[in-house]
Amino acid sequence: MSFFACRSVGICKLDGLPAHRAELCGIDHSGAARCGRLSSSLRLLLGIAFASTLMVPCTGWGQVPVAAPAAPVPQQGNAAPQQDGTASGNGRLFPQATVKTGVTSADVLKQEERQRILGVVPNFNTVESSAGVPSLSPGQKFHLMYKSSVDPFVFVADAFVAGISQARNSNPGFGQGAEGYFKRFGASYLDTADGNLWGNAILPIVLKEDPRYFRLGSGTFTHRFLYSAATTVWCRRDNGTWGPNYANVIGNFISGGISNAYYPAADRGFGQTADGALTVTAEGIIGAEFVEFWPDISRHLFKKYQRTQ
Repeated sequence: MSFFACRSVGICKLDGLPAHRAELCGIDHSGAARCGRLSSSLRLLLGIAFASTLMVPCTGWGQVPVAAPAAPVPQQGNAAPQQDGTASGNGRLFPQATVKTGVTSADVLKQEERQRILGVVPNFNTVESSAGVPSLSPGQKFHLMYKSSVDPFVFVADAFVAGISQARNSNPGFGQGAEGYFKRFGASYLDTADGNLWGNAILPIVLKEDPRYFRLGSGTFTHRFLYSAATTVWCRRDNGTWGPNYANVIGNFISGGISNAYYPAADRGFGQTADGALTVTAEGIIGAEFVEFWPDISRHLFKKYQRTQ
């Protein structure tokens, strides 16, 4: 969108604390919670993503040097074809969408709803490959948003964040004691729900954008790194093309503005809302990188266990 980074996923900074937002690691690029001042490192990350998006032609991103053609090597009948759009294919940063016959969005959605990192963290907003994946209907986008907002892990994570926030007396206007804790917990969950609603449902439906993250899973490290970072500001549309990720960026500002209604007066204002929205957008880069490379990390970490199994 991870932090254990963010768009299934997201995390934002709540008064200097890493706080769970919409869906941990779903990349879920969506929504903005109340955030602290934007750090220089996050500004740099966001600047790199926007600069890359605006200055480099899409079809030229992630290209690798082409070596002299070698003698053709006969392929075995069961060899897997290269995915179009990867660095090992035609050099495009963003893969072309080619929907396979017989594959429905409902089938893909059912598979997504079973995805969890380490068997616990929901990863519903991630698709393993854009090849052959149809777009979601408006009802399916709302359904995915709902599943990401009511998963038990979301409540546990928000409760944990509220506890840390209370221990550090973040947002002191909430007070202390049981009342202060439940105010912090409510605000944290509203941040999550707001971000999901606007960034994963309402705006993607209106703007015809796909709120999911499509993993490359193959190609050079540089290609995959640039691709995952760019998805924070560039996304797949319902018609299979790629364009600016308005739902993510605008959704962060909308949900950040709404949070002014339930945070203490000292934590409101346009400046804090803007900084918070930009922080969440920048953190989406970290979330996208995590989701892209987690399967590789997992295979490396659990290689010995998998070999035993």
